[in-house]
Amino acid sequence: MRNSTKLFILLGLSIIFVGVYLFQGLNGSYDYALPRRGIKVLAMVITGCAIAYSTVIFQTITHNRILTPSIMGLDALYLLLQTVLIFFLGSDHITIVNKQVNFILSVMAMIIFALLLYRFLFNNSKVNQPIYFLLLIGIIVGTFFSSISTFLQVLIDPNEFSIVQDRMFASFNNVSTDLVWLALIITAIVFLIGWRSIHFLDVLSLGRETAINLGVPYESIVKKMLVISAVLIAISTALVGPITFFGLIVANLSYQFFKSYRHSILITGAMLMSIVALVGGQWVVERIFTFSTTLSVIINFIGGVYFIYLLLKESKST
Repeated sequence: MRNSTKLFILLGLSIIFVGVYLFQGLNGSYDYALPRRGIKVLAMVITGCAIAYSTVIFQTITHNRILTPSIMGLDALYLLLQTVLIFFLGSDHITIVNKQVNFILSVMAMIIFALLLYRFLFNNSKVNQPIYFLLLIGIIVGTFFSSISTFLQVLIDPNEFSIVQDRMFASFNNVSTDLVWLALIITAIVFLIGWRSIHFLDVLSLGRETAINLGVPYESIVKKMLVISAVLIAISTALVGPITFFGLIVANLSYQFFKSYRHSILITGAMLMSIVALVGGQWVVERIFTFSTTLSVIINFIGGVYFIYLLLKESKST
């Protein structure tokens, strides 16, 4: 089966899942239920596409298919920021109550952190392998952020902790309409900027030396793609919360399903798979589990099992 046919199949599945989620069980309440469902679907599409896009380009840059941009510590920074705000300012402060303020503050904090980290590492001429050093620093900083968050959560008031606990898991049920449209605009702009350099990723997948020999401006492209990846993860995390393993799942499924080196196909396929997974998974959570669990819990469970499978697979191949 040709890759174009596979993409059309995934596109058809995405439309079917979205249609079923939007229109099943409306019972005439179109004016109330349909707009609310539409916003949730749009939030899922934005989140899924952002995570899929950022994960594929991040794995291409690092030449490792078991890594996700969350290894840079952005998810841990988001949880630390929410914990610190609630611990010191309280749950009734404007930075918590006002979702727009919280969204902008979270996105800015994660992007500034990523930019400072990249600037510090890429300006260090002594580092021969800045990507791997970057990953190491990201793991250390992420662990440090998580430790501080855990320490503050132990000391926090139990009532306040319940609010922090809600921020630990991704949720599409209480997404603000204004935030969705703002996230859509920013994500679309970032997509357009990144798509202009998408053909460079096909060469970067061959390795640093090969890419440089073929005339690719390696340093500038890597910096650009890392910033794009950080911005997209920051937007998706601030919009709905952290989803640790989701990018790992859809990116690797895209590699296995399409078996192509062209990133225009891999990224598009991963984004369509993410729409199917999120919309279909949210339908299962609402219709079958009746909101007894969250979609992020299911994704993290499946992703954890899939991550172990990838580790075992890689160890056998080596």
